[in-house]
Amino acid sequence: MELPFQPPLEPMLAKAADAIPGGEGWLYEPKWDGFRAIVFRAGDELLIQSRDLKPLDRYFPELAEPLLAALPDRCVVDGEVVIAGRDGLDFEALLLRIHPAASRVAMLAAESPASFIAWDLLALGVDDLRELAQAERRARLDRALADVAPPIHLTPATRDSEMATDWFDRFEGAGLDGVIAKPLDAAYQPGKRAMLKIKHARTADCVVAGFRWHKNGRDTHVGSLLLGLFDGSGQLHHVGVTASFSWERRASLLAEIAPLRAQAVEGHPWREWAEWASMGSADASGQRLPGATSRWNRGKDLSWEPLRPERVCEVAYDHLQGDRFRHGTTFRRWRTDRAPDTCRYDQLEVTAPFELTRIFASGR
Repeated sequence: MELPFQPPLEPMLAKAADAIPGGEGWLYEPKWDGFRAIVFRAGDELLIQSRDLKPLDRYFPELAEPLLAALPDRCVVDGEVVIAGRDGLDFEALLLRIHPAASRVAMLAAESPASFIAWDLLALGVDDLRELAQAERRARLDRALADVAPPIHLTPATRDSEMATDWFDRFEGAGLDGVIAKPLDAAYQPGKRAMLKIKHARTADCVVAGFRWHKNGRDTHVGSLLLGLFDGSGQLHHVGVTASFSWERRASLLAEIAPLRAQAVEGHPWREWAEWASMGSADASGQRLPGATSRWNRGKDLSWEPLRPERVCEVAYDHLQGDRFRHGTTFRRWRTDRAPDTCRYDQLEVTAPFELTRIFASGR
């Protein structure tokens, strides 16, 4: 491709922060919940590169024509691929796209088309912009993409920390999971955690109903604990996992859960798990299943062992996607004072919906 530099390019990353930084010198943007993507465009050539340096083009064929129409003739743009559903961003719809059958991808593209959110300009024409300050790169991005139209968008940005705090509170209802803070005077640093990400953090008490072995193999260490919450009808749903343990803690956990392994299958609410692994991510009722095949890494072993659902743990989580924790949770402590049947969805904080179209009207 006739560009100042060639793909692949490691994206600049962000490190977690507890609070939105104040003062001068920061550019704030909403934190989008999608697939990181760097777009390389040279004439009629187009490449959408993922965070792990692989091409994403075949999974989002509907973006090729809009990107070619919207982007400058020669450029490299950093951003995010998202899918907007009825209630905001739909990460599950993105995962469905990672499918080997082109016919399946085409069908999903027609049913739930993706969008591209641009937030950084790394090359334009013959110029490599990576060494320029963030403030200058953003100014050039604003000019280059001033007239873009859906499904291509320019992310809102502000230098006002109070506005960023307002975004942090309001935009979660549209599926965004926090705020990104970027130093205005910093160059683009591939592979470096040179930005800050401030994400929502909440806690929930969950039933521990199963576990997975560590990737080192069976009978070694606990890899993760499977979490469940009861709905209003008393059905226990798989809502995610917690895997934030040190190596020593993984070993001690095995002894702690050992009593719960005895006769665990008998009467277990997820006792059909052996069949679920071959059924995909949900059964006919739409319930999330712990033995589902990984769409992103099809070689990953997601088999698990049931535990009698008699223990409760407190976990920290940052985002709820539908009826499931969007990311892995952080184990806080055992809750021996809580009965499993008290661990219900109604304990979770629900944020008010917020229209994605209104987000793009903010901060421009």
